Amino acid sequence: MKSPRNRISVALLLAIACIPLGAEDSSIALFNGKDLSGWKNPYEWGKAEVVGDEIHLTADKKFFLVTEAQYADFVFEGEVHLPEGQANSGFMFRCHVEPNKVYGYQAEIDGSDRRWSGGLYDEGRNKWLWPSQKGRTNVEAALAHETESQAHFKKPEVRDALKRNDWNHIRITCRGNSIKIELNGVVTTEYTDDTDAKGFIGIQHHGEKGQTYRFRNLKIKELTTP
Repeated sequence: MKSPRNRISVALLLAIACIPLGAEDSSIALFNGKDLSGWKNPYEWGKAEVVGDEIHLTADKKFFLVTEAQYADFVFEGEVHLPEGQANSGFMFRCHVEPNKVYGYQAEIDGSDRRWSGGLYDEGRNKWLWPSQKGRTNVEAALAHETESQAHFKKPEVRDALKRNDWNHIRITCRGNSIKIELNGVVTTEYTDDTDAKGFIGIQHHGEKGQTYRFRNLKIKELTTP
């Protein structure tokens, strides 16, 4: 006869075996790895194509590829690989889309020696929110945190969060007016702002001629506001 402990162990193993694979992650893929279904280019320029399981963006001037759907509260994750040489990119979120124009929140991917990757940039509007800087920030609420935010990006773990010649994982969490950005597991931004509560997701080509920006593993988990 099996002992009570053995019976409990067998029951536990059976229960675990019955849990569907992936049940712990309710994220949905924004990129199916085959084509650009669910995405659009609102610009008259810029090329987006699928190469293997990646989205490649090429252009001679800045443009964004954006989702057709809008999202409010969510956890978004994605990966980007910057080209060699001068490069800058980002992930737009809760952003606005017009013909030949995308503006709003952007999780910065900074390939320069400035090393502000994972910062919060307000594209086409208020510029840098985190870190903020006089002359490069257009909103007083952000400038109130200038010293704090600049000190944060001088921390070694934040300055070195970007892997310049490799894939980089971004995680953006938005719930209400709270915004959190993580780059390769490092918390780079925690910010509160009421400007936008809903919008599109986007990926950026910064406009360097002949450069190709690569993206993959784009997914989102929508959150229910309490």
